Amino acid sequence: MTIATLTAAQARSLFRDDCSVPTTGWAGGYTQTNLIAVPADWAYDVLLFCTRNPQACPVLDVGDPGDPTTRLASGADLRTDLPRYRIWRDGELAAEVPDATEFWRDDLVAFSLGCSFTFESALAAEGIPLRHVEQGRNVAMYLTDRECVPAGRLHGPLVVSMRQLPADRVDDAVRITRAMPAVHGGPVHVGDPAGLGIADLGAPDFGDPVDAADGDVPVFWACGVTPQAALMASRPPYAITHAPGYMFVTDRRDSEYRLSPA
Repeated sequence: MTIATLTAAQARSLFRDDCSVPTTGWAGGYTQTNLIAVPADWAYDVLLFCTRNPQACPVLDVGDPGDPTTRLASGADLRTDLPRYRIWRDGELAAEVPDATEFWRDDLVAFSLGCSFTFESALAAEGIPLRHVEQGRNVAMYLTDRECVPAGRLHGPLVVSMRQLPADRVDDAVRITRAMPAVHGGPVHVGDPAGLGIADLGAPDFGDPVDAADGDVPVFWACGVTPQAALMASRPPYAITHAPGYMFVTDRRDSEYRLSPA
């Protein structure tokens, strides 16, 4: 058995037992999600921010205050079943931990947002190489100079994930990912990273640098780490998020979030 052939429940069990690794390539075919949990009095701001910035922040589930469960996975616990969490206080990263149980609060509202790891299985199924998976690395993620649409007390820049793709497969990647808008959809930019204000692809703000092969072109997708950039910019008093690249593996199948051809 490989990480790709694990079921979602098997993957979550390993993460619950303190396996702490990036989830790219895990439990192939199962949808992965980003996590942001905020105090209830900030929940409307987050929901409005997601509504106004749906490509970066596609909402797949929202919990009730204090509830660590999700409709996306039966019997799962959002406090324990991700491989790594970030704890935020006043917009500053206070801790990074493998279990968030002791940091959970009765007023926290959890948002599960679509993740680009979900469309990677669709890319791989059509023979499009994923360099970060080949190299055993987390995906590279970058802050951009594009500001999100502000909402309530939340504002901040767009974050993107980057995949180096063969130039002759870029159109295929665009076609495949456009059909999955619930997990970020098509790219926001192709080619020169300076077009997004990114100075150095070798120095990602989150994740790992990824080496390009000859003939590769950088392709950028809106990323579910965008709310973490908003936390840093807007400085709410408290929040819990996933660590970038360390996602929640749901029981939903990727195919559920793929649009049928017209």
